[in-house]
Amino acid sequence: MMKHLYPFLCCVFLCLSFACERDDNTPNNDLLYGNYEGEFTVIYNDSTIYSNPVTLQLNTDNTYRSSGNENYFPAGGSGSFSSNSTILEYNDENFWTANFDWNLILNGSYKYTKTEDSLVFTAFKNNIGQYTYKLIKTE
Repeated sequence: MMKHLYPFLCCVFLCLSFACERDDNTPNNDLLYGNYEGEFTVIYNDSTIYSNPVTLQLNTDNTYRSSGNENYFPAGGSGSFSSNSTILEYNDENFWTANFDWNLILNGSYKYTKTEDSLVFTAFKNNIGQYTYKLIKTE
């Protein structure tokens, strides 16, 4: 009887250990939440560069608000966000006019890196340019 129970218990233990294993794509948004200040930069394919100050709030209800500038570098944005271990996904919920590059709106997928006090995310969008946010956590 014990001879047959041992393999069964081993299988149960293995199944439980795999069920409890953390997926590397599981977000830990607790590390992301907070207020940030820093710089937005876009580098267009023709080598034109624009930079301006920017702020970002990432809230515990997975909403965000990003500041904009009068010249739309960046345009800003607000809505909901989600993340995994390498991608921040923003879903802007605003109505916008058609008089500027809509890639300047904080919307869509960005690759990111996060340290204790900084957040950097970037995306190459629509074969137009590289859009980068370099931020420091303020609270």
